[in-house]
Amino acid sequence: MRRFYRPRSRQATEVAAILTNEAERRWCTMATMREPVMLREDAGGGGGRPSARNVLGERLEVCSLKPMTGFFRDGCCDTSREDVGSHTICAVMTAGFLAYSKSRGNDLSTPVPEFGFPGLQPGDRWCLCAPRWQEAFKAGQAPRVVLRATHEGALAHCSLADLKRFAVDID
Repeated sequence: MRRFYRPRSRQATEVAAILTNEAERRWCTMATMREPVMLREDAGGGGGRPSARNVLGERLEVCSLKPMTGFFRDGCCDTSREDVGSHTICAVMTAGFLAYSKSRGNDLSTPVPEFGFPGLQPGDRWCLCAPRWQEAFKAGQAPRVVLRATHEGALAHCSLADLKRFAVDID
C-alpha cells in the first residue's frame, strides 16, 4: 500500500492561504530525503535547504493546491526514493488523457472520498508519473505540461525536447 505524507489540515490551510493570497511565486524545497517536502517563500536565504529543481534547471514551482497534488500531497511534483512511480510531471488534464489513463487501469476522474481524492477534471493540474506521461506520449494522448513545475527527475523517463513540445508555460 502506498503511503503519502499529508500535511495537517491547519498547516495545509495556512500554506494555501499564503500561496493564493500573494502574487509572488512560491517554490518547493526539500530539507532531506527523509523529511517531508515543504513549501517555502523565496526570501533569499531559505535556511540552507537545497531547492528542488525543475527540468529547466530553475527552482521547482508549485503545480497545484486545488486539487492538492504531488507524491507528498504538498502541491509540488517533488520526489524521493520512496516515489517509485516518479510523480514528477506537472500535467494539465484533458478529457482525452483522462479517458486514456482510465483505459490503462488508472482512473483519475472518479472521486475516491475515503482517500481524499476529488477526481480530476479537464483543466486540473496534477503531478503525473513520468513513465505514464511517456506512455501517453507514444500513444498520442499526452497532456500538456507545466515545465516550471515539472521536477528534473522526469528527465530519467522523458526527453526535454518532448516535454517542451507540450509545454504551456514557455514559448
